[in-house]
Amino acid sequence: MDLEINDVKYCSKCIISNQRPSSVVEFKNKSEDIKPKITFENGICSACIWALEKEKINWEVRRNELELLCDKFRNKNGSYDCIVPGSGGKDSAFASHFLKYELGMNPLTVTWAPHKYTDIGWKNFQSWVQIGGFDNILIHPSGKVHKKLTRLAFENLGHPFQPFIIGQKLIGPRTSIMYDIPLVFYGENQAEYGNKIEDNYKSTMDLSFFSEANSDELTIGGIPEATLVSDYDIKKSDLNMYKPVDFTMLKKAKTEVHFLSYYVKWDPQEMFYYAAENTGFRPNDERTQGSYSKYSGIDDVLEWLHFYMIFIKFGIGRATYDASQEIRNNKITREEGVSLVHKYDHEFPKKYLEDFLEYLDLDEKQLWETIDKFRSPKIWDKEENNWVLKTQVT
Repeated sequence: MDLEINDVKYCSKCIISNQRPSSVVEFKNKSEDIKPKITFENGICSACIWALEKEKINWEVRRNELELLCDKFRNKNGSYDCIVPGSGGKDSAFASHFLKYELGMNPLTVTWAPHKYTDIGWKNFQSWVQIGGFDNILIHPSGKVHKKLTRLAFENLGHPFQPFIIGQKLIGPRTSIMYDIPLVFYGENQAEYGNKIEDNYKSTMDLSFFSEANSDELTIGGIPEATLVSDYDIKKSDLNMYKPVDFTMLKKAKTEVHFLSYYVKWDPQEMFYYAAENTGFRPNDERTQGSYSKYSGIDDVLEWLHFYMIFIKFGIGRATYDASQEIRNNKITREEGVSLVHKYDHEFPKKYLEDFLEYLDLDEKQLWETIDKFRSPKIWDKEENNWVLKTQVT
C-alpha cells in the first residue's frame, strides 16, 4: 500500500510529483505497508533542494576525505582492497575506474545478474571487464526461483524489479564477508533523488538496507518466507541469496558500505561521458521507450516494465525521472522537460513485450489485467475505454 496524498503536485523547479516513492528496505516490503513519498518544501522537492545544497559543498575537501579513506584500506600486497557492485552501466563503470586508475585502489567488481540482459547491456558488461580492466564475479540466482519471485512481486506489488533490487543491495556486503574485503563502494545515495535529504550528509549506507539483527524473516512479493516455502514450491535454501546479511558477520568483517556520491559531485550525464571514454561504455542505438534517453538503465529487459509500472502506480514514468535529474543538473530546462514528459512518459515498452510474457509466464491478457489493477483512482480516469491521467505536469 502506498502513502495517500490526495492532491497531485509537481515540483516548481523540476517536474517530479509528490507521488514519487522513496526507496525502502525491499526484503521487508509488504503489500499492506505504507510507502513514503518524496517531500516538498515551499513547492520544491527534496531532490531539488539537495541539488542546490550540493553547490555549497567543497568537493576538494570531500576528495581529500575519500583519499584518506582509501589510504586506510589500501593493500600494499596487491590483494583486493575494495568491492564495487555493478552491472557495467555508466555509474559502476565510473566508480570502479575512478577508484582503480585515479585513486590507486584494486577493486573487485561484483555483479548481481539482470533478469535478462539486453544486447547493449551485455556488450557494456563485457567492455567494462575487458576494456576497463577489472576482475569480476558475476552471480546468478537460481533462474527458476528468480522468475517465480519476480512474477509474485509483479502480481502482488506491481513491482517486478523487487527481487533484483534485493539482490543488488545485498551483493556488495555479502561479498565483503565472503572475501574478507571490508570496504564497499556503491555509486549514488538514493537521497540524491528524493529519499530523506539528511541521508546525503553521511557517506555510509544504513545497515538496515542489507542486514537486520536477530531476524531470519524475509518477505518477497508481499509474501513471508514461511508462506513462500509452504505454498509456492520454494525451498528455504532457495532463498539464501535474498536473505539479509547476518549482522554479527558484518560486524566481525568490519564491513563499511560507502556512497561514492558523498565524495564526488554526482551527475549521471558526466558519468556517462567518463564511462564512454574509459571503459568502452556505449549508449543504445535508439532511445529507451518511455523516455528520450539512450544511456540510462539499459542493462535489463525487465527494467523497462519496472519503470512502466511506476508510471501506472504513481503517474510518473521514465521520462519524468530522466528529465527531472537533467533539469537539476542544468542539462535541460524545465519547459523542455515538460515537453519530453508529455511526449514519452506514457509509452509502453512494446519492444520487449514478448520478453515480459516469456519471463513472467503470462499471456498478454493476463499481463494487462495485472497492470491495470494497480492504477489508482486518485491518478487515473477511464474515458471511453481509455485510461487518462487526471493531472499532468505543466
